Amino acid sequence: MEADRLLEHWQDEGDFHFLYQQLAQTDKEPDRKEFFSQMAAIERRHQNVFAELLKEQGIPLPSFSPALRVRLLAFTGRLFGIDALLPSIIRAEARETREYLRESIQTEGEAGKVFRQIAHESGEHAQELMKLGDFTGEPWHRVSSGSFLRSVVYGFNDGLTANFGLVMAVIGAQVDHHVLLVSGLAGMIADSLSMGSSGYLAAKSEQELYANEIRMEEEELELMPDLEKEELVILYQGQGLDAASARQRAEAVLKNKPQALEEMVRLELGLNPDQATSPLKEGWITGTATAVGAFLPILPFLFSSGTVAIVNSFILSMLSHFLVGAGRCVFTGRGLIRSGIDMFLVGLGVAVIGYFFGDMFVRLFA
Repeated sequence: MEADRLLEHWQDEGDFHFLYQQLAQTDKEPDRKEFFSQMAAIERRHQNVFAELLKEQGIPLPSFSPALRVRLLAFTGRLFGIDALLPSIIRAEARETREYLRESIQTEGEAGKVFRQIAHESGEHAQELMKLGDFTGEPWHRVSSGSFLRSVVYGFNDGLTANFGLVMAVIGAQVDHHVLLVSGLAGMIADSLSMGSSGYLAAKSEQELYANEIRMEEEELELMPDLEKEELVILYQGQGLDAASARQRAEAVLKNKPQALEEMVRLELGLNPDQATSPLKEGWITGTATAVGAFLPILPFLFSSGTVAIVNSFILSMLSHFLVGAGRCVFTGRGLIRSGIDMFLVGLGVAVIGYFFGDMFVRLFA
């Protein structure tokens, strides 16, 4: 196998070892601390396996340093709590599982066996993390992406970008200082109300979806109990029970209708109503984060005016675009620097286009 890929895997396993160590130090619950410590030990073993493969090819190992993205994840865990990180970590483990499975097929010999073994263990890690966060389904197919942290980052990003474009358009129109300030504040309020209401409606729709699916399942249990029993038997067999034990368990569960409904919703539909965000909470979080992001481009105009305020607004907004882009890598899995540069370029494009249209409109309608 190519040395670059082996080095990449060696780095990835070291990153996971570092992250799980940090989570073990952060978590206050003894059982979870022990869980993350065990995960860290397994990731260290994985890294040593790749170190041996590199050694066999005569490739010297560089000194290990955790990637910036992993450091950011660890810091985020300390700041917002580990539960905010679980969806991102699960996706990372699931992505690693897919990669190792693909490479186990493409690679022959000892390396192929290594990939199959690590793919199996990474899949187990993802499933254990799913249980830890009370998620359902197969992690390599889907993971709920909603979280407090995600709402904050994306709300902040939307407010920053939208209001930065507005402010640059007003600057391009060469209006008075107080008009620019009022326009920016009005844009901030409009953005935060828009995003807040969108967050509220999205969370409300999710709640309504859950309620409708549960109602339909309740009707099926009432009208077709025999069919639902057979479905439960199949689901329990999928969990590893033999046919007789699965049928015995299904019959016992169906004697208690509320418990049977809960089992069918959780196992068949893969839903957990407790994970649905409160619409008011989602709207408040998203709207507030949007307002904070939208406020940054107009902040310098509260303390200065003219060229100084414009330059400071541009610098602050562009720096914020880079930082929020870097923050998005927690969810996207992309590199921190690359993700930050992408958002920096987006901000620059918004500034140029906004200024161009502001200048054009004032020329057309002045």
